[in-house]
Amino acid sequence: MIPDLVQTFRWFGSADPVTLNAIKQTGATGIVTALHHIRAGDTWSLSEIEKRKSVIENSGFKWSVVESVNIHESIKIGTAERDHYIENYKETLKNLSQAGIDMVCYNFMPVLDWTRTHLDYRLPNNASALRYHAPAIAAFDLYILQRENAFSEFTVQQQQAAKIYLGSLTADEKELLINTVLAGLPGTDEVFTIDEFKAYLEKYSAVDERRLKENLCYFLKAIIPYAEQLGIKMCIHPDDPPFPILGLPRVVKNEADLTDIINMYKSPANGLTLCTGSLGANGANDIPGIIDRLGQHIHFLHLRNVSREADGSFYEAEHLTGSTDMFAVMKGIITEQHKRHEAGRTDLAIPMRPDHGHKILDDFNYNTYPGYSVTGRLKGLAELRGLELGIKRMI
Repeated sequence: MIPDLVQTFRWFGSADPVTLNAIKQTGATGIVTALHHIRAGDTWSLSEIEKRKSVIENSGFKWSVVESVNIHESIKIGTAERDHYIENYKETLKNLSQAGIDMVCYNFMPVLDWTRTHLDYRLPNNASALRYHAPAIAAFDLYILQRENAFSEFTVQQQQAAKIYLGSLTADEKELLINTVLAGLPGTDEVFTIDEFKAYLEKYSAVDERRLKENLCYFLKAIIPYAEQLGIKMCIHPDDPPFPILGLPRVVKNEADLTDIINMYKSPANGLTLCTGSLGANGANDIPGIIDRLGQHIHFLHLRNVSREADGSFYEAEHLTGSTDMFAVMKGIITEQHKRHEAGRTDLAIPMRPDHGHKILDDFNYNTYPGYSVTGRLKGLAELRGLELGIKRMI
């Protein structure tokens, strides 16, 4: 019998307005979390890991996936200090393994995690969604950040649209755009200043896509053999959005990149997080095809949807609507489960979480992390749960 996907919810710890008691009512059985209070590059101690794990288990959950053990920028840039931070990373993996945690999601995006321009984009039903508005990011890049050589990366039409957009903003709206684009890592309130971000761009001045991919390969060759020895599955998250922005390269943006990463060090420990929202922001990404061809390497699922627009903009749609065919995605995942069963694999129950969610109903009464409202994600989880059940009954 093919087991259900493991239904999980992301939780940001005790400071998260979405409590474990609230998550319990969604039907999720697994928690996806990280020690967000520990700086990127520092080692997670066994005592800190066990403290978080105890809170989760005492509430009736399993800590299913770590998301994320963030990678220090020196590793991405390839500085002399990277070996030190790789050793710290390995020590964290060892401590996670000792605590019985065996799956780590991570990303290799330079400086910024996922990037949006609007955190309160209102839909026709007045639900609040996250949005990436291409003219807004161009306005920020060209006229606020004033990045060197930026004009060469935008067409005349894009430059004109950016200027018109910037001219439409009040001073407060301009400040909000800056703070939204330069937000730091999920689970933190960190926002870079313009000068701080420019300093990072200077550090990345010699790091193009080829160099960044080489640095990722260096990291994987050091980490994956050790993770395999520990019994930990590493699963890289795609870039969000899956194309270069603000002069920073992207190396986890499409099927070719994902294939390259798998081939950098072939191991069951070297796997993928399939994020249908991140990959779905680029219409050239054939997500059902990626599942068909690379499904054996998928360890973790982020299921959400985006609605793409002609100019490269997108907003986060309901989980079963938008530009990605979620029926085809779920059918592909279930087909992959059958393939694993036939191959004698035991990792059939893949962890899945409803990634992001609209603010709806009383979500507006809570200051949750962007995309991580409880009722909106509950709605998404319920829809995905029903879709999974329907397809399984059908086939």
